[in-house]
This record gives sequence, C-alpha cells and structure tokens, in this order.
Amino acid sequence: MFRLERRTLEMLARAGYGARGVVYCLVGGLAVLAAVGAGGQAGGNKSALAALLDQPYGRLWLGLIAVGLVGFALWRIIEGATDADRCGSSATALAQRAGHIMGGIVYGGLALTAAQLALGKRGESGDDNAIQDWTAWLLSKPLGQWLTGLIGLVVIGVGVAFLRKGWKGDVLERLSLPAEVRRWAVAVGRLGFAARGVVFGLVGAFLILAAVHSSSAEVKGLAGALQVLREQPYGWVLLAVTAAGLFAFGVFGLVQARYRHIDAPDAEEATSKLKQTVARVMSR
Repeated sequence: MFRLERRTLEMLARAGYGARGVVYCLVGGLAVLAAVGAGGQAGGNKSALAALLDQPYGRLWLGLIAVGLVGFALWRIIEGATDADRCGSSATALAQRAGHIMGGIVYGGLALTAAQLALGKRGESGDDNAIQDWTAWLLSKPLGQWLTGLIGLVVIGVGVAFLRKGWKGDVLERLSLPAEVRRWAVAVGRLGFAARGVVFGLVGAFLILAAVHSSSAEVKGLAGALQVLREQPYGWVLLAVTAAGLFAFGVFGLVQARYRHIDAPDAEEATSKLKQTVARVMSR
C-alpha cells in the first residue's frame, strides 16, 4: 500500500512552491512586456502556461510544472487539514487553514490545465471562463446572489490581508534565509504580496458586481483584473507595476521552495491530526 513519507511530502511541497513561482514569473513577466509594448500578454495562468508551448522543450516544462503543482495542491490540502504550520484552532486559524485547502483545490485544477497543455490539448476556453462558469452555477442556486456576494467579500478580505502583509507584514515567516538572500527577499516578498492584494481585491469586487446584477458576465479572474488595470488612465503604468509585483511573487516562491521550513507529517500522523481537526470542528 502506498505510504506518503514525511521526506517525500516535503520534496513535493518544495517542488510545488517552485512550480507556483514559475507560473507567477510567467504571468508577471508576460504582463510587464505587454505593458511596455514589447510583446507579451496581460493574461492569466492558462495563457501564461500556453505560451510555453512555443518555447524549446515547452511540453516537457509544462509536464514538470504540472507535477510540481500537484505536489503543491497536495501539500496545501494536508497543510490545512492537519495544521502542519501549527496555526491553531481559533476561528481565524481555521479560516486560514480552510483557505489553504481551497487553494489546494484551485492549484489542483491548474495542474490539470498544465497537464492537458503538455499533452497537446489547448482547449478553446479563455482564462476567465472557469470562474464565470462557476459563478453562473452558483447564481442559479437558491440564495446564489447572496453567496456570490459573500464570497466576493471574503476574496476582498484576503486581498486586504495580502496588502497589509505587503505593507508591514512578516513576509519571511517560516523562512530560514542566509544574510545575502535576506537583504533583497523582504522587498521582493512585500512587492509580491501587495500585487496579489490588488488582484484579489479586483476579483472580489467583480464577484460582488456579479451578485448585484445577477450576471456571471461581470466576473473576471486574473486576466480580467490585469486588463481592467490596463484600461485605466496611465493604465500601462498600473499594469507594469502590478505585473512586476506578480513576477516578484514568483521569485519569492522560488525562495520559499529553497528555504521555507516545512514540517510535513507522515501518513499516520496526518490521519491522526485530520481526525482531531474534524472532531474539533464538529464539536463547535
């Protein structure tokens, strides 16, 4: 029977942080080029991954990214379910852990997209189609507008938290960095979290608009958020700064892959912690 050892999970997590970093570098780098008129595109994750197909060994790189993202998805789910980072069981901690689990599901979907591209299945859907389809499904349900608006508020809250972390948060938490890396990692991490905060804030605002107008067409994901920035006065500057921040977050992800402290549980410990977590939630 397959048994996920602690060392194996740690390696998967590090590969995952690296793969996520590469994706953000692609998204940010291409958007910066688009902002300054040097080619590129202000698109989302799928467009950035698809751009690799035109590069040497593009499918190989996509396959490696897909494997890494699977590892990141698995780590995020286990991290949230077992409290591997010892966040605790307060309401705030449980919300953070739930966010990790949801993030794991999202990155699992992105891993599937990367794998499909690696296998030559480009598909016809755009970057924001998935979130629009999901929103349309939710809006069709009872209380769907209220739920969509609530999710929008949560996403905005996450964006505000990222902005706050970018402004004065401890971006080096759980990182053990040598002095020469620490000197620049703080600035890179703060810029990266701030850029993510801007994007999350915009996506959350679009979700609220979709709830108010009961229209999934109002929803925009990462690609749409970058496009909205580009359409503003001095939009190329806004896009360039935000895109540079996303690229910075990608670089910061590579730093996390190398230096983050990962206290991965083994299979038996993970199962035990998961049961304890479920028992605590059910007893509330």
